[in-house]
Amino acid sequence: MINPEFLTTDNNDGHEGNALIQYLQDQSPDVLQRVAKSASSDIQDIIRHNVQGLLGMLPGEQFEVKVSSSRDNFASLLASAMMTGYFLRQMEQRKELEESMFSDEAMEVDPEDLDF
Repeated sequence: MINPEFLTTDNNDGHEGNALIQYLQDQSPDVLQRVAKSASSDIQDIIRHNVQGLLGMLPGEQFEVKVSSSRDNFASLLASAMMTGYFLRQMEQRKELEESMFSDEAMEVDPEDLDF
């Protein structure tokens, strides 16, 4: 679930706004939801684990966890998570393609014959 308010920034500090944050702010919540839902649960788990590892992972039921960050650092984290997601999706598609190619007996190819 994407909360569109997490992208709200206060740009009264005289700095030029982050183009990625601005782009995301311009998207409708429906678009953000579709993109988030298009990632497989495996990809979502990997990104969640990655972000939790970067932020620190304490159980919320036992600790009152608060994370603070500058806008630039948060934008970097967001960009990193997005790039990780794109990379993981490409690798997932490659895996699916290889599985479909190698599972068909008629199209069986020796992987050593492939030159990538």
